[in-house]
Amino acid sequence: MIRRLTVPPFEALDPYLPRVAGGDQATRQTVAAILDDVLARGDFAVVDYTRQYDQVDLQPEAWELDAASWQNAPCRVSPVLREALSRAVRRVTEYHQRQRDNGYHLAEPDGSMVGMKVAPLDRVGIYIPGGKASYPSTVVMNAVPALVAGVQEIIAVTPPGGVTDVVLAACALSGVTRVFRIGGVQAIAALAYGTRTVPRVDKIVGPGNRWVAEAKRQVAGHVGIDMIAGPTEVLIIADESALPERVAADLIAHAEHDEDATSWCVTTSPDLAEALPAALEAALVATPREAIARQALERNGLIVLAGSMREAIEVVNRRAPGHVQIAADGPERVAGSIRNAGAIFLGDSTPEPVGDYLAGPSHVLPTGGTARYASPLGVYDFIKRTSIIRYAGSRLASDADAIIALAEAEGLFAHAEAVRMRVGAAAGQQVTGLN
Repeated sequence: MIRRLTVPPFEALDPYLPRVAGGDQATRQTVAAILDDVLARGDFAVVDYTRQYDQVDLQPEAWELDAASWQNAPCRVSPVLREALSRAVRRVTEYHQRQRDNGYHLAEPDGSMVGMKVAPLDRVGIYIPGGKASYPSTVVMNAVPALVAGVQEIIAVTPPGGVTDVVLAACALSGVTRVFRIGGVQAIAALAYGTRTVPRVDKIVGPGNRWVAEAKRQVAGHVGIDMIAGPTEVLIIADESALPERVAADLIAHAEHDEDATSWCVTTSPDLAEALPAALEAALVATPREAIARQALERNGLIVLAGSMREAIEVVNRRAPGHVQIAADGPERVAGSIRNAGAIFLGDSTPEPVGDYLAGPSHVLPTGGTARYASPLGVYDFIKRTSIIRYAGSRLASDADAIIALAEAEGLFAHAEAVRMRVGAAAGQQVTGLN
């Protein structure tokens, strides 16, 4: 049911490593056609695709929810759920407040200065999946960092079927300012290009299916995006201290997301590698989403037997997964050697779901091997930086020869003249003053 592999040689991993991001040709072409149509026909195209893909006939005036209809949504969910959402918002807020950047100014005695100004984006769009499940945690993990950054307008879009009281309660508690009942590629297009009804945003964040991910990839440049997040993934590093039934539960917890989810266990224990398939089978029959989890494990599940912890860590760094769980002795020591991961969960008391909901860091993570160079969603995704430069006359005179030499070496003689004329004028003024 789940495949097994032994390393080294590490080349055996190659067929299982993620490839270059981007959908298949059919997906790319379908998405491109929808994007072009929304760009050309605006609201009319969004209506047509919502009818086609969501089987809902919604006219533009019905897309945006009246504020009163969703801002009191916390009162419509159970007290236990309301408190859970409030706790999540508090934790995520406290964590991300430490990511705030106030910029800096480096002043010189002569009055010269260089610096960096930090300002929030004006308007962002958050995509909330609403196909196979309802995801209030996605709202919290995307909206709260934007709110902490100071974004004034946070627009949430979700498929009509994703509009539930718990999602709306999360919107109300997380700082969302507007909610639209549209989803899929057409929603990404509306946010990227703007329509008569949907305002254009500065950046689109949030996960989605392969169609949504491909749409974000194609609109990047017209609008900012956080990342092209693929299917969710977990890699568990385990040694002989790990319990097979707990490792199995954690693998299934990730596999139940959807059929494309990836669940790996990399272990140094031959006994655990041998016991894990039976533990998975026993746990699968008890999970309500057995069919989804089983298919995900068959497609993308893998047990890797490594000869040492150093080799297990090498597998992690080559795979560069979104989530890494360390079910081994000395988890902090193991984590210290991991270079490529979106989030690392230390020890048996830290299963990955704590990060999905309450720990504090955003659960929007780089996937598909992009943890080699990308970071989790954070406040830094919702700001822009502007360089500030001020030269005193004496500093310009001091640097003039170097600037002129570099400009003329590049054949940009007007650049050189713009400096030369100022330095010459200043020198002339000094001579005149002496006379």
